[in-house]
Amino acid sequence: MAFIHNDIDQIRQRGFYDMQVDPTLDLFAEISRLKKEKNAVLLAHYYQEPDIQDVADYIGDSLGLARQAEKTKADIIVFAGVHFMAETAKILNPSKKVVIPDLKAGCSLSDSCPPPLFKKFREEHLDHVVISYINCSAGIKALSDVICTSSNAVAIVNSFKKDQPIIFAPDKNLGAYINKVTGRNMLLWNGACMVHEIFSLEKIIKLKLRHPESKLIAHPECEDVVLQHADFIGSTTQLLKYTENDPSQSFIVATETGILHQMIKNSPGKSFIPAPPDNACACNDCPHMKLNTLEKLYLCMEYEQPEIIMDEALRLAAKKPIDKMLEISAREGIS
Repeated sequence: MAFIHNDIDQIRQRGFYDMQVDPTLDLFAEISRLKKEKNAVLLAHYYQEPDIQDVADYIGDSLGLARQAEKTKADIIVFAGVHFMAETAKILNPSKKVVIPDLKAGCSLSDSCPPPLFKKFREEHLDHVVISYINCSAGIKALSDVICTSSNAVAIVNSFKKDQPIIFAPDKNLGAYINKVTGRNMLLWNGACMVHEIFSLEKIIKLKLRHPESKLIAHPECEDVVLQHADFIGSTTQLLKYTENDPSQSFIVATETGILHQMIKNSPGKSFIPAPPDNACACNDCPHMKLNTLEKLYLCMEYEQPEIIMDEALRLAAKKPIDKMLEISAREGIS
């Protein structure tokens, strides 16, 4: 399986995580210096904290970031996101060094689908094609026939004949949404994103009553009870573009709150309200994404650790369904 070079005990022995960053350092300037000195490119997901987004060379969703990584001429890819995203960058860029600021930046959705269990599940349904959401580990990608994203999932599913049995993994909510849109009956793996399952429909309805002019926009990883009330459903990038192009001046946003930073920057005259969770905590912030900080990013670039190292057989097996997605996309004219 994919792993991080220098396990956490080794790094702690080196004092990497215990290192104190000089508070007088201008981290924006230091990160900019390191990018030039090391010929590094900094990629950040929309769910990263605003400071990291502002210092990044490219901001996007998981597929957009992977594509940027594949195009880059940089020697080092610094991936400010979670581990499956950095893995995807390594899958597509075997000759480049890929580093991530925090070892523990995992993903509840990816973790909900362990490869050994999924392998057994697949073996019980050998007549099924496996379509996996890109938000999964390299191990799950290697067990899949084709990868999809939240923006092209419907088109990828529709590229198969109606009578073709399909397993969809790992997100049951995205799979259920696709089933509803396409009229399919795909077999769904029971996985989910902790952030997108936490939204409270009752609180959202109350919020809509207080802000009747606001449109509810939601990511398809949300539960169906929330999606039923949404004015628009789309991927992270699609949600961002929708708020830019729609004439509405106010939006209730049912996805991770990091995207609001770009929404506000791109549409400064509009209002963006985070959809409330079903408890008092800030649970619509992804705790894994928010493990990355500007200080950790600086240390990651300074020491070029932790690094993503991947077994070549696994990399090639995981790349195959990504290539299949790109092949289907080109053939069907989808993105």
